[in-house]
Amino acid sequence: MKKNKSFFYSLFAVIIAVIVAYSNHFQNEFHFDDFHTIVNNGAIRKISNIPQFFTDARMFSASPTHQTLRPLVTSTLAIDYWIGNGFTLFWFHLTNFLWHIGLCIILFFLYKKLLSTYINHKWVNFFALFGAAWFGLHTAMAETVNYIISRSDILSTFFIILSLYIFAAFPEKRKWYLYVFPAALATMAKETAPMLIILLFFYMLFFEKNLSIADLFKKGNFKTIGKTIIYLLPVTLIVLLLQFYTLTGASSDVASFGLSSPLVYYWLTQSYVWFYYFKSFFLPTHLSADTDFKVIQTIWDSRVLIGIVFMALLVIAIIKLSSKNSTRPIAYGLIWFGASLIPTSIAPLSEVMNDHRMYFAFTGLSLSVVAAITVMVINKVQYFALKQIRKAALFSGAFLILFLNAYAVYHRNKVWHTEGSLWYDVTQKSPNNGRGWMNYGLTKMEKGNYSEAYQTFKKAQALLPTYNLIYVNLGIVSGQLKKFDEADNYFRAGIALAPNSASPYAYFAQYLAKNGRINEAKEMTEKALLLNPVDNIALNTQMAVYQSLEMWPELEKAANNKLSLYPGDKEAVSYLSSAKIKSSGGQIGNSKLATKPTTANDYISLSLAMYNLGKFEECIKASENALKLNPNSAEAYNNICAANCKLGQWEKARQACEKALQINPDLQLAKGNLEWAKREGN
Repeated sequence: MKKNKSFFYSLFAVIIAVIVAYSNHFQNEFHFDDFHTIVNNGAIRKISNIPQFFTDARMFSASPTHQTLRPLVTSTLAIDYWIGNGFTLFWFHLTNFLWHIGLCIILFFLYKKLLSTYINHKWVNFFALFGAAWFGLHTAMAETVNYIISRSDILSTFFIILSLYIFAAFPEKRKWYLYVFPAALATMAKETAPMLIILLFFYMLFFEKNLSIADLFKKGNFKTIGKTIIYLLPVTLIVLLLQFYTLTGASSDVASFGLSSPLVYYWLTQSYVWFYYFKSFFLPTHLSADTDFKVIQTIWDSRVLIGIVFMALLVIAIIKLSSKNSTRPIAYGLIWFGASLIPTSIAPLSEVMNDHRMYFAFTGLSLSVVAAITVMVINKVQYFALKQIRKAALFSGAFLILFLNAYAVYHRNKVWHTEGSLWYDVTQKSPNNGRGWMNYGLTKMEKGNYSEAYQTFKKAQALLPTYNLIYVNLGIVSGQLKKFDEADNYFRAGIALAPNSASPYAYFAQYLAKNGRINEAKEMTEKALLLNPVDNIALNTQMAVYQSLEMWPELEKAANNKLSLYPGDKEAVSYLSSAKIKSSGGQIGNSKLATKPTTANDYISLSLAMYNLGKFEECIKASENALKLNPNSAEAYNNICAANCKLGQWEKARQACEKALQINPDLQLAKGNLEWAKREGN
């Protein structure tokens, strides 16, 4: 009874620790790949699209070079959007967090099962809980939980481990193949699912056939090994076929990342990456959202030597530890650690290492470490049992490890809070990362600090001179600094570096439209949409161009097209209203979509339409009517601010934007308009 009570208290403490550690992450912003897979992905805005997510890779991302089949991920994102009625950050983060917690629960039961196979002691429950808690609170896991699109890692790992647990815990139910269902779901989340076959194979040999690694090479065991392979054949075929389906279902435009150096250098580099990941379990001191680690170009680099020695020691440790029953769970955890890293180690990816790749790997390494601790403590059980102070010291050590990780997670969440905080951290941890500096420059540009942004982009250019988006952003910021000739040259350089990418054309078109070069903007927009028909920037610029050219039927068609791709898009709604108003001779009452407004949202849509038509006074009046119905409408105050900026009434604009931000401090449009009003009003 006392033991159960102590375990209950320990479990309660762990639950509270995980909740507190992640309590400050639920409002963290979208980052990096979140934008093309979530924010700019119109497909997730319709929950009715879920069946198509399983057949159409284009629905995974708005970027043609990232369109692959991960339907389980996209489906959960669509559900989050539906529940939150838009991009409500809380729901996206809550989903990641709950799946993470679910994985930790399964890990506890799986660790308990594996440890108790060869270790019969009353403390096994506590060690299993400690292992699951260490994983759940590990500092390195904060990236995967915070980075919403890394849900692919969480979901795939969850279903792989669930399949393994069902297989291990319910051997009598295997005839029903229940463990195959979560395995199949894992293939729909990420391409790591086939590693489950390795885990199942070694589970059977280690824990059911009682064989060590050395035993596998004995002639008398070949029949047993063969039977094990045949036994796992059904799940193997299902997993491989489904994974083949998702891989071949990817869009033909998906980037194929090759290497300028021989493939062997990538593999040698991965040996050091494995060592880095292993070290990071114990000392997670240099975590970065976007490392500047490159392929090592010579075998004489000391890091290659470290990696090769580590790999050799890892193999030796697995062989030695598998020879004894009590240490076999340690060996199994190390095999698990290695197996999880095989997909990203064999295929030459553009990013040599990523912190979120440790997520699956650490589920195995946590087992290995906690199993080693269990063996050491059980061997000295009399030492700890004789005196209460020694037992207290043991539990205090476990508490300290979990506390330090939880504390670090809480602070790592702060790094992921905004784009500015994240990319500043990247530039500090990875100072030679050109992409990191570019993204940090974007945060400067968003705040209106154009001179600082320009210098930051130039630093990025020096580090990554062939990255086309750096030139695109230099073009944007040069335009803001009124360096128009320079801006043109940068945009054209960006296009030259990536002539088959829509983004350079789209941003150039946006720049041209803003500077009154409408016909040029129209040409660039058409090129962008030819390459990527769902590019958000190009679609918005197309509508702006049609309005400037007073091509009202074309504007109506373009707005309807945007709404079909991005349901509820406010810009498309306002442009559609503009087209309808003009088509009805400018009489608001004659238009079906512009009937007399009755709600605050109606007046806001009308104000946007008036703004797009250049009727700024009417935009202000419509926004004021919206405020009569909803005094807390941040969007209405923002529209008043933007219209006053256009009228050159900077003080009125400033006051309106400040009110908007008092109501909604995260309204990015209001932040940008406030900077505009302050800059021009001084």
